[in-house]
Order: sequence, then structure tokens, then C-alpha cells
Amino acid sequence: MGACAVLTLNRPEARNALSLDLRNALAETLPKLRDDETIRAVVLTGSGGHFCAGGDLRAMAAGQGNTDVFEGRSRITGMQRWFDDLVDLEKPVIAAVEGVAYGAGLSLALAADFVLASPGATFCAVFARIGYVPDLGGMYLLPRAVGLARAKALAFSARVVSAEEALTLGIAHQIEMERPVLDAALDFAARFEHAPAGALGIMKSVMNRAFESDRKTVYMQEAMAQSLCRESQFHQEAARRFMEKLPPLYQWPQEGK
Repeated sequence: MGACAVLTLNRPEARNALSLDLRNALAETLPKLRDDETIRAVVLTGSGGHFCAGGDLRAMAAGQGNTDVFEGRSRITGMQRWFDDLVDLEKPVIAAVEGVAYGAGLSLALAADFVLASPGATFCAVFARIGYVPDLGGMYLLPRAVGLARAKALAFSARVVSAEEALTLGIAHQIEMERPVLDAALDFAARFEHAPAGALGIMKSVMNRAFESDRKTVYMQEAMAQSLCRESQFHQEAARRFMEKLPPLYQWPQEGK
């Protein structure tokens, strides 16, 4: 859709639980989104009224006890590889969440830069209910989204969080009350069509690592990034427009969140 790619989890009969086929499709698609310079933003959503119910428990239960113990580790590390492609994607990612975002589905939402939720969306770090720990980056991303104490409370309790509470906690960026959340996410993504893609990509890369980087390291990255941006065609044109009092190349809607 124009400069925006829509990535839809399409397994509605299972509330888009992450089957092997779905995981393989994500692993194949994400590098293509990364390398396509015509794509300026990505919308991640689910089909059938839900975002993602998390892991495919039926498949996991069927395989339990029938494989070597290290097969489970290989499955998780394989998922982490494509998940890192999503987290590190140097393009804005908007999650359009309706229905459930549970378990690994919550992690997928947290991997986005912006989460737009329908009023009926619910979020849950459900893992403790089945004696699991949060996976697919959940123990990394959730504390960064809501703070350590709140992340522990959500993970230890495995309680359901409403869209309104998700907004208060910082999981959701906004709740879309007036129209389908996917429509809102597409409009949101369109804001980035004329954005400085290189600058935003560097911002995202540095900020994603800011919590485990010391101040001087971030300063160094800042200096190198700014020197690149200063020489970019986007900056040269934006500076010319500023000096000549012309409309800017990129401007966030004044009423927009």
C-alpha cells in the first residue's frame, strides 16, 4: 500500500498462534522488508479479529517428550533470529492490535515502535500460567516498555491487561475508538512516507541499544550519525526549504499523537 507494507499474521482459526509455517513465513518476509528501499513503514497486524495468541501450544504439546531436549532450545533461538529482524528493522513499525496479544503475541506488539489498539484489545504475559518464562524477547522488551517492577508484576501474575491500562502502562501508543484499528495504523504509517528514512533508521538503531550502552558510547554514535545526516540529500533540501521559508519536507500532524 504505497510506501507502507502490511504484514498480516494469517491463521485466524487459531487466533494467529505462531505455527511453524507462520514462523517460517516471518523469517522469509522480514529480510525482504528490510532490503526494499521503497518501503518506508511497516504495519503488523493479525487476521480474524485477533492480533496473536502467542505460541502454538497444541503443536508444542504434541512434540513434548518426542524430541531431544536441545530441540526446544534450537526452536527458540531460531525464532529469535527472525524476531531480531523485526526489532532491528530500521523503519517505523506500527502494530495494529485488536483482540488478543498474548504471550509471544505480546512480544510481537512490543517489538513495534508504535502500538495502536482497538478498545477491545487485551494484552497478557501469559507464560506463568503454563509454567513458562516469557520468550520471544519478552523479558527484554517488557521491562523497557513499562519499567522493571511493573514488568515483574505482569509476568508473575500473568493477568490480562485492557487496552486502557495498556495505554497507561506505555504498552499502547493510542486507542482507536472511531474506526478499525488497521485503518488508523495505515494512516499513521503514511506519516512516514516523506520522512528522513536514514535518520529515523539510525535513531531507532541507537535507541534500541541505549539501555545497555553507556553515555559515552551513545555520544560517539550520536556524533557519527549526525555527521552522516548532515551530508544527506534530505538534510540539504530541508535546510534549503527552511532558509527560503518553504513548506518542510516532513512535518508531523499538529493534532497527531
